[in-house]
Amino acid sequence: MRTDIGAPDTLWTRWGALATALATLGDDDVYWCDADGAHHDDHGGNWARLVLVKGDRAVLFGYDHEYSDTVSASPPVDLLAGAPAWLPWPELTRHAEDDQLGYVYWYEAGGWSRVPYPDSLHDDGLRATAGAVLDADRARLELGEVVFQWGGHEPADEAAERADVDRAADRLLAAASAGTVDAAVVTGLLGRLRSRPVDPAAGLTAASRAGLTPGAARPVLPPAGGAPPRRVRTLSEDQHDQLVWAAMRQATELPRPAPGDSPELAALVAWVRGRAPAGDGRCALLVQVTDTALRQHPGAAPPARRDGEDQWQPFREAGELVCRLRRVEADPAHGQWLFLRVETTAEGSTVQRCYDSWPSWLPADDHGGPWRSELAPETERRAPAFRPAWSALLAPEVAYGKPGRTAIDDAPR
Repeated sequence: MRTDIGAPDTLWTRWGALATALATLGDDDVYWCDADGAHHDDHGGNWARLVLVKGDRAVLFGYDHEYSDTVSASPPVDLLAGAPAWLPWPELTRHAEDDQLGYVYWYEAGGWSRVPYPDSLHDDGLRATAGAVLDADRARLELGEVVFQWGGHEPADEAAERADVDRAADRLLAAASAGTVDAAVVTGLLGRLRSRPVDPAAGLTAASRAGLTPGAARPVLPPAGGAPPRRVRTLSEDQHDQLVWAAMRQATELPRPAPGDSPELAALVAWVRGRAPAGDGRCALLVQVTDTALRQHPGAAPPARRDGEDQWQPFREAGELVCRLRRVEADPAHGQWLFLRVETTAEGSTVQRCYDSWPSWLPADDHGGPWRSELAPETERRAPAFRPAWSALLAPEVAYGKPGRTAIDDAPR
C-alpha cells in the first residue's frame, strides 16, 4: 500500500540536522546517525530508525508504546507480510518478535509502501516517533526546541529571538541538504546559548557521520539477501487470553483433598452471612483470585453495603478475608484455588473452590478473566500432576503459528 512520506534523502538530512544540534549540546543519544543508519530514542520506550539501502531504497521503522496500535491489533497485523527481500530482516524480525515493532515503511521505485491496516486501526506511532523529520515546519520547530528547551535559552525579547532561531534553523537544514554543514552554521544556531556548554566540534562530528559535511558520505547499506524463516504472531494478546479462558471453561477439576475447616474459613463465612442484603443470612460471594489480583462477581444475593460505608468497603473486607483463607489453604503440590463461591443461609453455608477450571456458576467474560501473566506462576509452582491441561496454552510461543497454520492449530493440547 502506497503512502505519502517525503523522500528518504529529505528525511535523512533533517535527522542529521537534529543529531548535529543535539550533539553540539552533548546530547548525542537522542538523534544520531552511524554506519547502521539514523536512530532516534526518546529513552521512554519509543524509537525510530531510518536506513538507506543501495539502489535508491530505504526503510523507516519504529515503535511507540502509547501510539503504535498495530502492536495490540486483534487480529494481529503482520507488518512484514509481503515486504521486499532487501530489508534489514534480522533487526526487523527481532523487534517484531518482541512486540516492539509499530510500523515499517519501505521506499523503492520512487515511493513509500507499507502493509494495509484494518479500518479500525488509527495510529501506528510513525508521527509520534519520527514526526520531527516528516515535514520542514516540524523539523524547524524541533531545532528551535533544542535551543529553547534543551539549551535553556531565555532571551529578553523572545518573539524576536524565536524568529532569528527559525532563520538559523533553516540555514542548518539547508546546509544539511547540500552537505555543507560547517562550524559557522552550527554556531549560528547554538552559539547564542549561555546556560550550558556548546561544543561545535562535537556537532560537526555528528554531521560528518551523517554525511552532511563536505567530503563526507552518507552510510548506505547493501540490500539483504532475503527474508529469513521467522515466527509470525497469529494470535493477539486478547485472542491468546480468550483461548486460555475457553480451555478453562471446558476443563474439569483434578482430584485433590478438600481443605478442612479453619478459623479463616469460619471468619469468611460469618462475614458473608453478616452481609446478607435482606438481613436473613442469605448471601453469596463469588470471586476470582490470583496472587496479584482479585475480582468480585455479582451473585444472586451479593454482600450488602452498610450505612456510612463507601462503596468499596465490602470489597476491601471480603478481599482481605479471601486472601487470608487462600494462603492458609495453599498446598505446595496441589496449588491454590482460582475461583471461590461462598453461599450462606441463616442455618448453614456452602463453599466451592475451583483450582483447574472456570466454574459454570461464574459468567464467562471475554475481558475479565485471570490474565496469562497471573496464571503462569500459579500453575508453574504446582506439582506436574496438578497442572491442568490448559496450562500448556500459557506459553508465549502459542501465539505464533507455523507457516501455513494458525496458532490454534499448533497449540499444545
